[in-house]
Amino acid sequence: MYSAILDNPQYGVNDLADLLGWPPRRVRHILDELAELSLVRPSWEHPETLLAVTPAVGFSTLLARQEQELLQRQQELAANRRAVMELIEQHSRQRAAQHPEVDHLTGLDEIRTRIEELANTCQTELMAFAPRGAQTREAMEASRPLDQAVLDRGVLMRTIYVQSIYNDSLTLEYAHWLTEAGALVRTYGALSQRLLIYDRESALVPVNPEEETMGAVLIRGTGIVNALCEHFESVWEHSAELGAGQPRRQGEELTAQQLAVLRLLADGHTDETIARRLGVSIRTTRRITAELMTLLGARSRFQAGVRATERGVLRSDP
Repeated sequence: MYSAILDNPQYGVNDLADLLGWPPRRVRHILDELAELSLVRPSWEHPETLLAVTPAVGFSTLLARQEQELLQRQQELAANRRAVMELIEQHSRQRAAQHPEVDHLTGLDEIRTRIEELANTCQTELMAFAPRGAQTREAMEASRPLDQAVLDRGVLMRTIYVQSIYNDSLTLEYAHWLTEAGALVRTYGALSQRLLIYDRESALVPVNPEEETMGAVLIRGTGIVNALCEHFESVWEHSAELGAGQPRRQGEELTAQQLAVLRLLADGHTDETIARRLGVSIRTTRRITAELMTLLGARSRFQAGVRATERGVLRSDP
């Protein structure tokens, strides 16, 4: 239609209908659409006919209009985003006023809802411990959109897994996805509990590290949160880059995982507790313990701890 008008500027509606073989009603409808797009206009000399605006002018006008509409839409989205963030901050302040230091969360729904809120309002830094080795597929699927949104905002995200994730392909794949998305990921021999720290202001920890179904505690306040941040930094400093496996530290003959087992043995933990913290099976824990006793030339766990202390291999480990 536009080309027909461009080639036949003297034609009226009926002429165009005869030329194209279309009903006049259809021609009028299309002409109205072209007029809305500023691609045709009435002739000044012959108002009963329409002139096609030259492509250079017509399409430039159309693009300028679309750019203006897009800019207006972007401004509306920005205003809506600011309004939503203000509501979120207001809600967070009200909740913080009701629970200034500690908020006890019970149930998976409440915990995950609070994690979503904290992730959506996190602005600068997110630190996380991911113990227990293999993560459930459900947990990773729930975390992926939150992690992606946090990283898209330019938040510094650091996560520490236990080294047993190398034995689980799904968890290892997720850890590599995090690094590709911009997060920093390291591994450590054993982690005592799950930990999430948002903007160095709020920390989420389980009520009972040995039984996470008992709920979680959201902690605010500089004192406790700062202590947890220092603990995270200490573990981060002694962790290995993702992909480094279980490197032996310079001057040491034990891997980081073996050192973690040795430290837990020295603290008197059972095989069951050690297995949970390393994210491995009890059988693997006992195998590592046997390897340690052989490496240290010890006949008992107690003697292994004594000889490790004499060699100084436990003093530098956080």
